[in-house]
Amino acid sequence: MQTEEPGKIGYIPEKALQRSPLVCQRCFRIRHYNESAQVTLDQGQFLRILNGISDKRALVVHIVDLFDFEGSLIGGLHRFVGNNPVLLVVNKLDLLPQSVNWNRVRNWVQHQAKESGLKPVDIVLVSAKHGKGFDELAEKMSRRRDGHDIYIVGATNSGKSTLINQLIRRFSDLETELTVSRYPGTTLDLIHIPLVEGESVIDTPGIVYPYRMTEIVDPHTVNKLLPEKTIKPIVYQLDARQTLFFGALARMDFVQGEHQSFTCYVSNAVTIHRTKLERADALYAEHRGGLLEPPEGERAASLPPFTKHTFRIPPGRKHDLSISGLGWIQVNGTSGALVDIYAPKGIRVTLRPSLLG
Repeated sequence: MQTEEPGKIGYIPEKALQRSPLVCQRCFRIRHYNESAQVTLDQGQFLRILNGISDKRALVVHIVDLFDFEGSLIGGLHRFVGNNPVLLVVNKLDLLPQSVNWNRVRNWVQHQAKESGLKPVDIVLVSAKHGKGFDELAEKMSRRRDGHDIYIVGATNSGKSTLINQLIRRFSDLETELTVSRYPGTTLDLIHIPLVEGESVIDTPGIVYPYRMTEIVDPHTVNKLLPEKTIKPIVYQLDARQTLFFGALARMDFVQGEHQSFTCYVSNAVTIHRTKLERADALYAEHRGGLLEPPEGERAASLPPFTKHTFRIPPGRKHDLSISGLGWIQVNGTSGALVDIYAPKGIRVTLRPSLLG
């Protein structure tokens, strides 16, 4: 904490020094006024902090967002953390229907992590928001840490601070909790949290990946992109030459293939609009920010221009088309298809085996 420079990290007005718990002005305004952070770290600073873990003996807990698995996974994590074991924690189970086969999800996560070069010593599925899976998480953290500190790493909006607050409530005598917000850059440096029996959990800044939709839109739109409750999947029966718009944020053209269904897993606050392919360009030009929202109004016009991604879906099994930070579209047909995805320039769009199919 410091009282001299309002524009720097840790500033607190002198008159606020008597408050308990003590919270800097920046975190106070994030908590009470929902303001975005004004002081942030660049990507190089994030990576330098992460790279410092390789000099320690520690357990690394990597939290990823199940709703944006590819976008929240830290590529090349082992290069930064050295030989330290990595426990992979998959968060936000509460966003998926209760009927989901969680063993299938675990196997899917294991396969996708391996494909990305990640070799976790264990995988735990949790809902940090509701505390689901925390008994298993606590047991595996205790067993895997081998008496060393625990570093929590993850991308922005993966639920890192929410997870740590659950640990504080369950295993610490601390009277305060970490500031939680949806804005990148809330955590700016290493935060040491003492837990019971001499254990320490160390929070690290969330890594900002610019290829996620949540990093390029305004704060109002971020709130609509990130689901607060269980997603309601929407199924569309499509013929070739039909288009789906996801607000003004993305577009899917079913270019070629047999009549088949597509299941959309996006926030309930994102409107989906179906039209014919030949009308799609004119519809977007005329109605983005209005009929096609979010974003609303001029916010839609400020997005980067769309880039086309073409995918030939192989026959024989279901696949997902994932748009980082927005959600995914499950292609339910098994006869194959040709699909174009349009998303703002720089946003990651990937084809993957179906998570839930």
